[in-house]
Amino acid sequence: MEFLALLSPEFFLLSAAGCLIGIIFGAIPGMTATMAVAVCLPLTYSLGLHEGLALLLGLYVGGISGGLVPAILLNIPGTPSSITTTFDGHPMAKAGEPEKALKICIVASLVGGLFSAVVLFFFAPMLADFAIKFSYIEKFLIIFFALTVIASLSKNILAGIFSGLLGVLLALIGTYDTSNGGNGEYRLMFDFMVPYLETGFSLLPVLIGLFGLATIFEEAEKGIKEEDTHSQIKLKGHKPFHFGVFKGQISNLIRSSSIGTFVGMLPGIGGSAASVLAYSQQKNLSKNPEKMGKGAAEGMVASESANNALTGGALIPLLSLGIPGDSTTAVLIGAFTLQGLQVGPLFIGEHMDTWYSMMAALLFANFVMFGAMFFAIRYIAKVVMVPKYILYPIIIMMCVIGAYAINYGIMFDVWTLLIFGLFGWLAGKIGIEVAPLVIGFILGGSAEVYFVKSIESYGTLSIFFTKSPIAVVLWLLILASVVFSILMHRKNKRLANQVEEANA
Repeated sequence: MEFLALLSPEFFLLSAAGCLIGIIFGAIPGMTATMAVAVCLPLTYSLGLHEGLALLLGLYVGGISGGLVPAILLNIPGTPSSITTTFDGHPMAKAGEPEKALKICIVASLVGGLFSAVVLFFFAPMLADFAIKFSYIEKFLIIFFALTVIASLSKNILAGIFSGLLGVLLALIGTYDTSNGGNGEYRLMFDFMVPYLETGFSLLPVLIGLFGLATIFEEAEKGIKEEDTHSQIKLKGHKPFHFGVFKGQISNLIRSSSIGTFVGMLPGIGGSAASVLAYSQQKNLSKNPEKMGKGAAEGMVASESANNALTGGALIPLLSLGIPGDSTTAVLIGAFTLQGLQVGPLFIGEHMDTWYSMMAALLFANFVMFGAMFFAIRYIAKVVMVPKYILYPIIIMMCVIGAYAINYGIMFDVWTLLIFGLFGWLAGKIGIEVAPLVIGFILGGSAEVYFVKSIESYGTLSIFFTKSPIAVVLWLLILASVVFSILMHRKNKRLANQVEEANA
């Protein structure tokens, strides 16, 4: 096949390097896979498309997997998706079997990653072929559905909806493009902003600010100091790891990987939801549920296979519909933007070489992750000892250089980085959720185009409800997501009240 000629030694080297760097980001509490991809995104500008994607997919896989290290050794989730790994991983480590706990999670991570890659390979092209038939109306409703789902699954549904709409509003700043039905006028800005915002905010500085700089501001607020973790890192256990621990866990692996892949396909939900759902399901089906939370291998298997299955699942809506499945794949859109490509229903059919190279990079990164972490875990575990006061200044420097260089040295992009870094830091304090905002910002421009084109073609809003059976189904899904969200929020509130009354 022609794409095999693209798989150069540089391709595999960058994928492996990305995976190792991602593991380091994931293993340091407070840093995430999204942050790793956002910070390293400008580096892909000087690389070819396939090499750049290999680097970023390696960062993605490594960043998700690396979170299990501090979760087990320090009882601190390295990434949000590894929260449930602490439930059984740390108790097993405290019982004198830290290496066994780490290796159980590493194997489960590999299975989850490979499972989701296989689902991605077969399902994404099918979904893309179906989506090609969509008109502007269906495309608009899919974006509307994506924003509804991510908002409805936020901690606060109203805050989630507001955050998504705010992202759309930010995307509309700039010139009303005449090629998309606009009149060429400036909108949502003052006259002095015109030289800087004629084409709106640049995507990459916004992403780097929200996911890179904002995280550092949060850590700085808490106080970055050198922590004495050396005494807490002891890997030598009294029981060696053996693969027999997975006896009877095949159904757990398949079920949890399926849950992680499916959750990854839903826009913006994230790995933490995937791992919690898989862990809860395993506890309900377990023959010994009382052992879960006390160092049970089945709990770690469920958590890690689910959150690593998220990687392939989140790429399915990105590559087939142009809708990011989570915050990390939202940042990956920046890589395609740098290369002048647009992801969506036509992407796989028109760029088969890129599609196959992405699959090769995803599979290779999972095996690199397994090899590096399984056989060198004693050394990788020491990453949690890296002082943040040394690491974070380096990351800030990379953020600034990347933002400045991405559009050939525009200083306003550095100010954009700072503005959105501060905004991301403040957002959590005032209830604005970053994930809905980012996806709203990315999809806002497309939503406007599809809406305007639909109105131009049919001249009435009723067409969004009557055009086709697909549109009706999408409206039903939108309604279902809202109703489900309201019911779940009421249930959670009732449970919270019961807990408060029991503790009173």
